[in-house]
Amino acid sequence: MNIMGLLIFLCVLLLVKHLRDVLTNNMPPGPFPLPLIGSVLNIGFTDPLGSFQRIAERYGDVSTLYLGNNPCSLLTGYESFKEAFVEQADIFTDRKGKGTDAEKAILHLTYSNILNITLHFDPKICPLSWTHVASPRQQRRFALATLKYFGVGKKTLENSIPQECRFLCDSIQTERGQRKCLIVFHHLVTDAVTNIICGLVFGHRFEYDDHKFHLMQEYLDDVFQLSISNWGRLYNQFPTLMSMLPGKHQTAFANMSKLKPFLQEEILKHKEERDPSNPRDYIDCYLDEIEKDSEAEFTETNLIYCVVDLFGAGTETTSKTLRWALLFMVKYPEVQKKVQPEIDQVIGQTRQPLMDDRTNLPYTYAVLHEIQRFANIITFTPPRMANKDTTVGRRLISKVILFLRYVPYSICVDKQGQLCAWLLQGVKVLPLLKSILQDKNEYSTPYEFNPAHFLDENDKFLKKDKNLIPFSIGKRMCPGEQLARMELFLFFISLDSLHFTFLPPEGETLSLKRTVAIASAPEPFHIHAVPR
Repeated sequence: MNIMGLLIFLCVLLLVKHLRDVLTNNMPPGPFPLPLIGSVLNIGFTDPLGSFQRIAERYGDVSTLYLGNNPCSLLTGYESFKEAFVEQADIFTDRKGKGTDAEKAILHLTYSNILNITLHFDPKICPLSWTHVASPRQQRRFALATLKYFGVGKKTLENSIPQECRFLCDSIQTERGQRKCLIVFHHLVTDAVTNIICGLVFGHRFEYDDHKFHLMQEYLDDVFQLSISNWGRLYNQFPTLMSMLPGKHQTAFANMSKLKPFLQEEILKHKEERDPSNPRDYIDCYLDEIEKDSEAEFTETNLIYCVVDLFGAGTETTSKTLRWALLFMVKYPEVQKKVQPEIDQVIGQTRQPLMDDRTNLPYTYAVLHEIQRFANIITFTPPRMANKDTTVGRRLISKVILFLRYVPYSICVDKQGQLCAWLLQGVKVLPLLKSILQDKNEYSTPYEFNPAHFLDENDKFLKKDKNLIPFSIGKRMCPGEQLARMELFLFFISLDSLHFTFLPPEGETLSLKRTVAIASAPEPFHIHAVPR
């Protein structure tokens, strides 16, 4: 009886402490968090992304969610994005920073965090997606400059993408023969887009039937699928417990570890074959920087991280957007029937498309923008953190010490007894991009596929920079925006208008249901590709 009474007393004490912490934290409004599990019950397992939207609609453009015991600020609406990431860009440039192996106990499951665990943490590692210190910013600047040097945004890459389009079209023709015209585009589109990044990073492409090539894609896809799956959410809420249990999260961690020898093999080949006076690709340029770098900010370990970041950012979103594009053309045949004649008139059937053709293809360009808006593949942009107390929409977003509750003291301090730097991080800010792409005040039919959203009364292309930001805005916007826009335009034109007409399977109605992942794709589908 005494033990039972003591347990009840401790539970009441913890509940009172939880209530005090929640009621006195001065955070923006949001659903009331439960002890230990936070707001998990407010985020439905069947429609987690829709749950975030409903929370935002109820509590406003800046609200609070608890992931476990840790508060996060949910940011919605263009004005909030602009105030935070443009007007206060220097405050919100931070993402997940450095840590120690002890951090595994409280690690939130994001893309870079999985890399942190599975590629074996080194305190000097600075991948592109982290900006908590100066070095990752240097890595980002280097990556942007190198990719630009090898053609991103230039005519040289504009000429190589159509070449990959031809390989893709040849593979589609082969599939047509093997499958009696019924095509599954999942792997073919991903192969083509990934090969563009391979050319920039490795200096060569892979054949579509290369086993290692497919394994690399499979490992990366596991990470994106896991990060927002139920397994990932359980890991977020109970990281210590889940790290000891089997499941898909362990499979993803193991698969990511297998990427390391694959990339090390590529780096070794580059070391043996490269000419420092004539760099061929990103790895060659990075190896040059390793030789120059006296402060060890450029290392082979960092190179592995950065390459994985480039592949994750450069293939996942573009390939899935193209899959949505093909599905929409089949689902809405009246749109495809208007796109093809416009392209025939401007480009014809003999030459490859150019980026300069965009100005003469207003309807097609509007369709591409509507595909990006309606597909809405990135519901959240990567989380940010404020490096000092600030306000957005007149609501406080603070820099506070997180995770101290329920975390053993032994992992909160370093060898000198000082509080670990990774505990001094701000509240995570979750930018809900979906709220802008489906803004009811900007789009007449936000939940329908409607290219007229980007056409004026004269059927000319209507630019909407303010309300179409699939690559986010500010200093931390997607560094691959130019490459992605080029790939989307050239692949779409080449596939849908120059080579094939896409039709649904006879008697079937294709679904617009999506997979749940960081970058959402349509569920696997079959379509007919009829040569033009």
